[in-house]
Formats: sequence, C-alpha cells, structure tokens
Amino acid sequence: MSIENLIKMANQIGQYFASEPDRELAVRGVQQHLKNFWTPAMRRDLKAWQEQHQGAELHALVQAALTETAQA
Repeated sequence: MSIENLIKMANQIGQYFASEPDRELAVRGVQQHLKNFWTPAMRRDLKAWQEQHQGAELHALVQAALTETAQA
C-alpha cells in the first residue's frame, strides 16, 4: 500500500478519535485501532515515514500514538 494511502487512512482515524475529550483516551484509541486493523507492515511503513518526515502530514493524535507506541 502506498504511503499516501496510509497517511490518508491514519488521518481519518485520528480525526475520528479527535472527538474524544480525553486526549490520552484518544491516543490509546488510535493505537488500538492501528494494532487491531493494520498489518505490522503498514504500521512499520507509517512509523518509518513519520521518523523521516517528522510526521508533517499526520494528525497530531496519530503522531502521538506512533511515538508513544515506540516508547512503550
């Protein structure tokens, strides 16, 4: 899958969880969605792109979810 599609899908997930008033719950929701519905390769590709581009095009919740996943 192209990185453009991964970014688009990730941003849609971030936008969905943005309605959650508790930011921590929203970040965990994004993390859980990526874990449940994305393949490991999709997550790796998005994370690699984020590291190379500082997540410039990614929703803030997606950026946080990817960063906090890496630290956990």
